[in-house]
This record gives sequence, structure tokens and C-alpha cells, in this order.
Amino acid sequence: MAEKPDPFAQFKAVQRETWSSFAPMEIYTTVPAAKLVRFAELKPQQRVLDIACGTGVVAVTAARAGARVTALDLSPALLERARHNADLAQVEIEFIEGDAEALPFPAAAFDVVLSQFGHMFAPRPEVVTTELLHVLKPGGRLAFSTWPPDLFVGRQFALISRYQPPPPAGAPVPVPSAQWGDPNVIRERLGNAVSELRFEPALLIAPGLSPRHLRSMWESAVGPLTRTLKALADQPAKAAQLRAELDALIGEYFEDNQLRQHFLMSRATKK
Repeated sequence: MAEKPDPFAQFKAVQRETWSSFAPMEIYTTVPAAKLVRFAELKPQQRVLDIACGTGVVAVTAARAGARVTALDLSPALLERARHNADLAQVEIEFIEGDAEALPFPAAAFDVVLSQFGHMFAPRPEVVTTELLHVLKPGGRLAFSTWPPDLFVGRQFALISRYQPPPPAGAPVPVPSAQWGDPNVIRERLGNAVSELRFEPALLIAPGLSPRHLRSMWESAVGPLTRTLKALADQPAKAAQLRAELDALIGEYFEDNQLRQHFLMSRATKK
């Protein structure tokens, strides 16, 4: 039987391009990567999969802790940077270009599955959840970091989305990524497939000289913002309004030249 076409193929193609410029932001995610690896309680020689690995900060951290790591991402540009990071750290990691909704691995292939601010962007939570659990062995551990919808990054995504053009008529609409930051939603999505579900709040600190300095840098590195401002190129007043609202939102979480970005770590054991 032929496989059904992916209704989100075009969406994923846009995402692949949207996030390709993220590499300059990796420095901010390195400390959270260490927090996630510690939270997952990795052991040496465990088989670990890092899903939506981006520039490889979690994968490299896990490999340096002694794990045997495979890492997957949709973006060739980010994987190129991830391979550079692994080479520089002198760790061996298998990097694969692929889709979190169609993992190219057999059942129960991994002891631990990780994702830092990554799997949450898959458009169909039920599909990516099935994939995460399929490749994890019984008794294996799933651990991921996500952005709560009511705190800075979740609010930032909601703000940017209000300025994005509507999807083409008839196009499927992805589920908002920030729902993955709600413990109640996570409990529902993982359901009876897991046990020992635990949550731990954590904090990412982004230093900056002012809210405008941070926002200015994000305009060329944070894909959704870059793409939205490009779409507003012929609407300067609306673009200026977006920038002003974003500066104000950053200001709510900015103190002592630091932006405080709260995130949630979740961990569970597959039954």
C-alpha cells in the first residue's frame, strides 16, 4: 500500500528554511542542554536519540557524558553546524536529516529519547508522540524541554503569530507548539504509555544590553520572527508595531541586562 502524502509537507519545508539561521542562538541553549541531560539521568553507554537536535548542543553534551548518541533534525544547515560542534568537542555522534513525525529507526532502538525545544514544533502532537514512544525501549526514559504558554517564549510565539499572514485556504493548521509547555497537556498526550512522569521548571538566561539589542539580534536568527518581518516588508507601520510590542514584552522579563526565559523539563519512563 502506498504511503499517504504528508499534509504538512509544505509546512515542514517552510520550517526547514525558517530555522536554518538559528546557529547564532546556540550559545544561549548550552546551559539548558546540560540541565536536560542531567535531568534525564543518563548513564554511560546508553543509546540516546536527540530529536530536532538543531546545532547539536544536547547531543554533544550527552556524548561527552558517555552516551552513544544519534541526533536528527529537519534542517541541513543546522546539522552542518552540529557536526562542526561534535568535531570540535571530539565526540562521535551520528547525525541524520529527518522528520520527527517519521523517525527512521526501529522499535525500541534507544534507551533514552531527548528533545530540547524541538519536537514541540512538529505540527501533529499525536504523531510525534507516537514516534517518540515507538523508538524508545520499554523501561526507557523520555525527557524534553519546552516553553510554557503563559511565560516569555510562549507569549512571544503568540505575539509573532498574530502578525503572520493566514495560511492558504484549505491548508492544514499545526497545533501551537507552546501547548507542550503545559503539564496537563503533557499528561494527556503521554497518557498510560508512561509512568513516573515528573516536571521541573528551569531558567534560561540571555544576556543583552537592552530589550532592543536582543530583539534586533533575533530578527536575523529566530526564524519565525525573521519570516514574519519579511512578510511585513511592505507594511512598515505594522512591522514597527510588532517590534514595539516585542520590546515591551522583553522588558517584562528583562533586569540587570538579562532576559529571564522560563522553561519546563519533563521526564517519563515508557511502560
